[in-house]
Amino acid sequence: MNNLNDPPRWNIQPDPRGRGAGAGDGNQWNYALLVPMLGLAAFRWIWSRESQREIQKVKDQYNKDVSTLTSKMEAQYQDTLTERRRAAATLELELEKERQRVKGYKQAMISQSQQLMEERKHLSQERQSLEEDKQRQVKSGAAGAVLHHALERESDWHRRATTTLRELEGQLVDRQNAYCSLIQPRDQRLEMEKNMLLKVVKDPIGAELDLESDLKDIFKRDKTCADLFNMDKRKNGSLMWVYLRYWQLQVTVQKHKRAEEAILGGKF
Repeated sequence: MNNLNDPPRWNIQPDPRGRGAGAGDGNQWNYALLVPMLGLAAFRWIWSRESQREIQKVKDQYNKDVSTLTSKMEAQYQDTLTERRRAAATLELELEKERQRVKGYKQAMISQSQQLMEERKHLSQERQSLEEDKQRQVKSGAAGAVLHHALERESDWHRRATTTLRELEGQLVDRQNAYCSLIQPRDQRLEMEKNMLLKVVKDPIGAELDLESDLKDIFKRDKTCADLFNMDKRKNGSLMWVYLRYWQLQVTVQKHKRAEEAILGGKF
């Protein structure tokens, strides 16, 4: 049986026969093989150590780069977050300004509407008073005949004024519909407003009723629109309808005033 603890010629041992001429050369070959093996082992140890050093160096550089990139990205994130917060605060401030502006417009429109309603009430009372005066004049004989003739003479002016207001009403309905439309160009609406203003300036009746300033007030303040699916153009607008009723009462009152001035001026 083989002795595994002492295999023949596996271990390097001194030659018991010396290095004489009759000695074998097996041990010399063993020593010759030992030197390259030791050199290879040393080379592998040195190479392994250098490799570990290079790997550690790469790891350190990688960690440094990752840390630098992370810090840079965090700084950019904080800058972006700060900028977004600043922009959000600015937008919130602008939104609050717009809310206050709209609130002011609403209050101004309410005040204007109340003022127009008061004027309408006053004109209605004045109209009623004129009607009563007319009835009294009619009952007074000759004076009544003179007043009746004067009113008949002013009927032509009254018809022309009523026609002007009727045409103006249609134009205002179209203009408000253009304002509320999502597809009609803004330039087209502005052209409509310009033409309306030019017409009332050139028309003596428009100048007599001071329609120009009232139209400008409508264009500036009347922003009322019906719901999105509305198909009736006459449901748009709010202030314009108040002004139209006010103008109609003003035409009636102006008719009686013109007749009264004609009588007092001795034209009858």
